[in-house]
Amino acid sequence: MAEHVTIARPYAEAVFKIATEGNASGALVAWSDALANIDGVVADARVQACIGDPKVSLQQLEGLVLGVVGDKLSGEARNFVQVLVQNSRLDLMPLIRAHYEALKREKEGVLEAKIISALEMSDEQVKQLIAQLESKYQRKVTAQIETDTSLIGGVKIVVGDKVIDATVRGKLDAMAAALVN
Repeated sequence: MAEHVTIARPYAEAVFKIATEGNASGALVAWSDALANIDGVVADARVQACIGDPKVSLQQLEGLVLGVVGDKLSGEARNFVQVLVQNSRLDLMPLIRAHYEALKREKEGVLEAKIISALEMSDEQVKQLIAQLESKYQRKVTAQIETDTSLIGGVKIVVGDKVIDATVRGKLDAMAAALVN
């Protein structure tokens, strides 16, 4: 998997460079949308079957992808699809998109947080928690909210490589580890 990420990174960085060098406002968002459209097509099971099929030529694969989503893409994005197909890298599209989005968030000064709660959180609770995170990190925070009943109670927050574990499960695990030592 690490090899795929290593291969996908230069493609994402190239797209990001194109998006940031252009004078057009909204280029970052436009490329984000284009990559989402391409990724949506590539994620389809029928297209996935064609990607690895030696009976499907590169021209047919390119025609398939551009036939589905080509009218929604700029000329540069269409060229990007052609480059991916010609280099047999279309299967890396999810990784390319993920890395591009990380670069975009970094440029915009946005942190991505994953909030895992034992119980469903109200909108007000989520807003308060995000406000606290923004205050702590001095950056805008976008959050992905999940519910995991195995946590028993509390909340677990993942921001980058930092984990804030304020769950009952986490506290019980910490107590168990302390008793063993």
